[in-house]
Amino acid sequence: MRKAKKLLALAMVSTMAATSILACGSKDTGSKDNSAESKSDSTDSKKDSSDAAAKDVDLLVWSPAEDQANGLLEKWCKDFDEAHPEWNINFTYGVCSEGDAKSTILNDPTKAADVFMFANDQIPELVEAGAVAELGGSTAEAVKEANSESMYNSVVYNDGVYGVPYAPNTCFLYYDKSIFTEDDVKSLNTMLDKDLPDGTAAFSCEITNSWHIETFYYAGGMELFGKDGTDGEAGTNVGELSFVTDYLVDLMSNPKFHAEASDDSISMFKEGKLGAFISGDWKAKDIKAALGDNFATAALPSITFDNGTTGDMKFFAGSKAIGVNPNSENMDVAVALAAYLGSADVQMDRFEARGVVPIDQSLVDNEKVKADPIASAISQVVAKTSKTQPMVKEMNNWWKPAESMGNEIKNGTVTKDNSEQKTKEMGDAINTGSGL
Repeated sequence: MRKAKKLLALAMVSTMAATSILACGSKDTGSKDNSAESKSDSTDSKKDSSDAAAKDVDLLVWSPAEDQANGLLEKWCKDFDEAHPEWNINFTYGVCSEGDAKSTILNDPTKAADVFMFANDQIPELVEAGAVAELGGSTAEAVKEANSESMYNSVVYNDGVYGVPYAPNTCFLYYDKSIFTEDDVKSLNTMLDKDLPDGTAAFSCEITNSWHIETFYYAGGMELFGKDGTDGEAGTNVGELSFVTDYLVDLMSNPKFHAEASDDSISMFKEGKLGAFISGDWKAKDIKAALGDNFATAALPSITFDNGTTGDMKFFAGSKAIGVNPNSENMDVAVALAAYLGSADVQMDRFEARGVVPIDQSLVDNEKVKADPIASAISQVVAKTSKTQPMVKEMNNWWKPAESMGNEIKNGTVTKDNSEQKTKEMGDAINTGSGL
C-alpha cells in the first residue's frame, strides 16, 4: 500500500508542477480555528507503531522547482516517511519559490500547503494573517542550537520562532585574485588606495540599492531599530552619521569606484577591469565564468572613515526557512517534517546537489563546505560581517529613504556641503515613516 501511494504522489508531481509555476498548488481543507495549537513539539508527537495502527496522514508540501527537478523533495519526504512507522503519509507536492510564498499563501491560508519554504522577511505579515505556525518545545530549542545567532534571529518574531532556517540570504565580496590579495580585501581603504592600471576600478557595489547601502552605515555605527533590530520604537541613529554620507559622496567621485548597474560589473570582471564586487550567490555562476582562475571570495571589508571611525561593512542577513501552516490537519506531522527538511542532513544533500550553502553549525567545519569558496564566504559573512535584517513593521520605513539617499548621492544631489542635513532628513524619514 505504501508503494502504491508513493507512485500516486509521483504521478501528481508532474501535474502540480505544471500548474504551480504560475500559482502554487492548493489543498482543500475544512474551516478550522486559526488559533489551533501551533507550538507543536515534533519529538512529543511520535508514537510507537506497536501500540496502535499507523495514522493515515495527507500532507501537501511546497518547495522551489529546483528541489523537485531531480526528485530531491520526493526523496527527502520518502526518507522521512520511512523513519516514522507511526504515520502512513501520502505526500503531494506543489512548486512555489521562497519569494512567492507569502503572496500565494495569503490568498487563502486554509488552502495553502501544510509545509512550505519561504523567505524569512515574510514572517511578520504571515504571522499577522495567522498563516505560519509558531514552533515550540524541542523543535524551537533545536533551531536555536543548530544556528548562529543571526540565522536564529532571522526566524524569531515577537519572541516566537516561526520557521526552521536552512539557507542564508546575504551578500559577500567577489574579487579578482590577480588584482588583490587576501590581505588587500580585508580593507576597502586598502583596495581603493592600491595602484591599478588606468581604467580599472577597485570596487563596485549597488550604491542605489537599499538592501546594500546599509553596509556603509553599519560600518559607521548605525543602529537600526535597536542594537539587535527588534525594537521598532527605537528607530535609528543613522541621521547622526553624516560622516558616512561624506564618505559615500567621496566614493562616488572616486574613479576607482564603480556604481553597479545592470550586471556591468560582471562584464568588467571579464575584461580584467574590476578588482572586487559585492553581490550574492545567485551571481556566482556568471562571475566564476568571467574570472576563471582568478575567481575568489571573501567576507565584507572594513572601512576607516575620515573622522577615524573604523568598522566592518555589514550586510543584512536573512534566511530561507521551512514553515508550517497553522491550518494543517496534522500539525504534529507537519512540524516534524519541517524540522527534518531543515536538518543538517538535508542541508548537506541540497548543498551537494544544488550548491545551496548550508547554515547548520555542525556543517561549518565540514571539509566540502570549507573548500567551497561561496560557502566559505557566506559562512564568514553570517558569522562576522552581517546584521540580521530587522523584522519589525517599522522596517518598511527604511527602504525608500535609503534608496533615495543612494540615488541622490549618485546623481550629485547630496554633496558634502549638504550631507549633514540630508542625512538627518533620511533618519527622520525612517523614524517617522514620512519617507514612504
